[in-house]
Amino acid sequence: MTAAPRTASPDGAGSSRAAGACTAGFLEVPRPLRLALTAGWNLTESAGLPLAVYALAAWAGGRDAGLVAGLAAIWLTAVIRKVATGSVPSLLTISAVVLTLQTAVVLVTGELWLFLLQFPLANLAMFVLFARTAGGPDPLVARLAAEVVALRQPGGHHPGLHRFFQAATWLWAGIFLLLTAGLVALMMTEPAGTFLMLSTVTTIALTVAGTGASALWFLAVLRRLGLRLRFAPA
Repeated sequence: MTAAPRTASPDGAGSSRAAGACTAGFLEVPRPLRLALTAGWNLTESAGLPLAVYALAAWAGGRDAGLVAGLAAIWLTAVIRKVATGSVPSLLTISAVVLTLQTAVVLVTGELWLFLLQFPLANLAMFVLFARTAGGPDPLVARLAAEVVALRQPGGHHPGLHRFFQAATWLWAGIFLLLTAGLVALMMTEPAGTFLMLSTVTTIALTVAGTGASALWFLAVLRRLGLRLRFAPA
């Protein structure tokens, strides 16, 4: 969740509106339809597209062909994004890194335990990605909020919000580290079928819990700082 500054329009009207909104203590999110489209597009290009390509290629040529095709699709999307916009969204970058790691582990060997190892390794990679930005000027949760739900903080830097985004990034780093440890323990104690079922349930449960906790925490921080959310002008 980030608070990215509004881009000024050529006549300066955008700057004046942003300054006014900042003075009034508002953060902006898109209207519901636009919000759904923005979030849906980010999720589609980072997860839906590579999954669809994987399913099609795996049906035609097997698991390994699917993995390679899905990996190619997500990196091609990243290259197109970079050429077209000059940047690659954080969620797309995360998905590309994790999928690359998983594909490498699966293709290097056919050993079952190494195949299962991709799941805790993917969560370990997520821990590193979040932890390395948590204490800095651009925490990953802030970037994801700007890109996935288009959260906007008109005006300048707000220290209270920045501290929240840093702490929330540490929270998610901790969640992924906990998932890593939990999945390793499951790998060592459960048969493969049970491991896959329990790892899926655990991952979904912790992700939902973390998302809910982050949202409630964010709203509490806004109240404490005297800030409010509103829909962006049509």
